[in-house]
Amino acid sequence: MTASIQISATLIFLFIFHFLRGSNSATFTIVNKCSYPVWPGILSGAGTAQLATTGFALQPGESNAVAVPAGWSGRLWGRTLCSTDSAGKFSCATGDCGSSAVQCRGGGALPPATLAEFTLNGAGGLDFYDVSLVDGYNLAMTVEAHGGGGNCTATGCMADLNGGCPAELKVKMAAGGEGVACKSACEAFGDPRYCCSGEYATPQTCKPSSYSQLFKSACPRAYSYAYDDATSTFTCASADYLITFCPSPSKSSIKSGNGKFPIAVDISVGHAHRDKSAKAMTVATAALLLTIWWQLN
Repeated sequence: MTASIQISATLIFLFIFHFLRGSNSATFTIVNKCSYPVWPGILSGAGTAQLATTGFALQPGESNAVAVPAGWSGRLWGRTLCSTDSAGKFSCATGDCGSSAVQCRGGGALPPATLAEFTLNGAGGLDFYDVSLVDGYNLAMTVEAHGGGGNCTATGCMADLNGGCPAELKVKMAAGGEGVACKSACEAFGDPRYCCSGEYATPQTCKPSSYSQLFKSACPRAYSYAYDDATSTFTCASADYLITFCPSPSKSSIKSGNGKFPIAVDISVGHAHRDKSAKAMTVATAALLLTIWWQLN
């Protein structure tokens, strides 16, 4: 075998490896349909590298596509009512991550905050995702899988829980003001029965409370308490994800518990999702070239 043939074989192998590796990555397209600015925050899970961006601003109607590597796990949320003081310190009334900057840099959301949680390429090669109200609620959010295989069910919380939040859970900017977030019962009271801690740290001993049932009634696909797995965790294989803040109530028949908040499906951001069929065709072509090369040599 000549040196040129060896080089050709190496290049073909690298070509296949590159596209196979890339096909396992994902794109998170984050859209702000709220009437106010939202500052998404992103936190990688333990043992997972932080993404290139961990926070940014989205004005009403804006979107941003974030590349996420294969095997990534972590959470994403929206920060609201943010500002920078005279000393240059950035902070938010809800979802603040404590970094004093737009980039969260490894900081998580201060409760209460609506969370989108992901584990990509987990057990069985599946992505696992959910929208969680376990740490409370600050704004409506949905997660939709695009271009993947399997059930790939849309999930989220469409309801405005700030308006209907019980007084003992409501977070206000000022006395007598409107609610800007809704605490979980665990955060509000610190009771192990609500926190699923201590002697209540198992699915058998920690049961839904009247507060978590209120969340579940409004948002039946969202996590309402720690052991709400059965109806709240969803799977998809090799998908891209559309995360929408304040999704429009006019484009889909998927509804929440009160029937008033259908999940939006916005095709205008579809260009941000990678074309898996084209990538698969590229891999197949490379494999064919390699097969022909072996037959000729």
